[in-house]
Formats: sequence, structure tokens, C-alpha cells
Amino acid sequence: RMTGKDEEYRAVESYVNLLEEQYVPVQTIDFLNLAMAGEWQLLFSTNLTGRPSRKLRLRELIQKVESVGFNGSLTNMAQWDLAEDEEVFDCTGIFNVKCSYQINQGARMIVDLNDHEIRPAKGSKIPSDVPGLVGLLHRAFPKEMFDPSGHAFDTTYLDADLRVVRLTGPHHEGVRNIFMRKGSFEINPASD
Repeated sequence: RMTGKDEEYRAVESYVNLLEEQYVPVQTIDFLNLAMAGEWQLLFSTNLTGRPSRKLRLRELIQKVESVGFNGSLTNMAQWDLAEDEEVFDCTGIFNVKCSYQINQGARMIVDLNDHEIRPAKGSKIPSDVPGLVGLLHRAFPKEMFDPSGHAFDTTYLDADLRVVRLTGPHHEGVRNIFMRKGSFEINPASD
């Protein structure tokens, strides 16, 4: 379990560098689409800098990739719980960041933001301060996943279960996100 120490981040970075060094990129768009399509759970980002709020709990952050030829859609989906009183998590739902993309060279996705969407879960209490909830979500999300406009995502490693993406763009140059295919592994978080 990572605790936020510098040596832990350096170790992850060295493992990712090794994977990227050994990686042979996908040669055809059809194979790239086949390999990338599906739901990917975010495992690690070099851009998680915000402080968590006691009011908000993100339970899962998934990136769904749907592709057709050189175009496709990318949706970042977060399951959230909100405790407006900071004690009881009685508001719950899904937050979607809907994007479209085009592949312009190799495995580089040029991403455009289309929409943000909040959907309360069936039977959930409705938050009294929806703009405040959006602000909490914005602070909890990796910034490049909340608004990827103007950025390109380079797939620098891809296999059946793991995907590494490096960003290129005006605000998040060099940020890396590591995803695992949803359902590939069972992760049991350590308890304190």
C-alpha cells in the first residue's frame, strides 16, 4: 500500500520506465482499438495533488474507451458518496466526464471535452449544494481527467490488463496515468 513517500513514487516511475522501454507499440489501428476498448480502472496518477475532503468519498474511477477506426469516445466515470454533514454519506451517485477523441498518429489520442454529467443513484438523497459537489469532485479528480481539452494521450504501454498513458499538452505535460482493465485483478485495500 502506498503511503505518499517520495521513494514510493520514484519506484513506480522506475517500473513504468522499464515497461515503456520494453514495449513494442501496436502496429495497426484495428488491433489498438481492440486492445484499448473497454473499462479501465485508474490505479495511479502522477497528478493527484489535491487534499481529500472529509465530505466526499470516491469509490471508483473508471475510464471507458469505445472506438471506431480513428475516432471514439472516452468517458471518465466516478462513483461518489457525499456526507454534507461530514458524518453520514447519504448522497451517492455517478459523475461522468464525456469526451470524444481522434487518433492522429500511432497511439496518440487527441481528446475533446463534450460534457460533465452528475447522476444521483436511485433512492439517494439529492445534494443541497450541487455546485459545491462539483467543486469537491474537481478537487478530487486528476485534473487531466476532469477536463482533458487541449491534451493528447499517448499510450506508452498496453497489454491485456495494464495501460499506461502519458499526457502531452499545455497544462499536464508528462503526467502519467496507470490503468488496469476492470475485472482483471481483485484489489483488496489494506485497512488501517
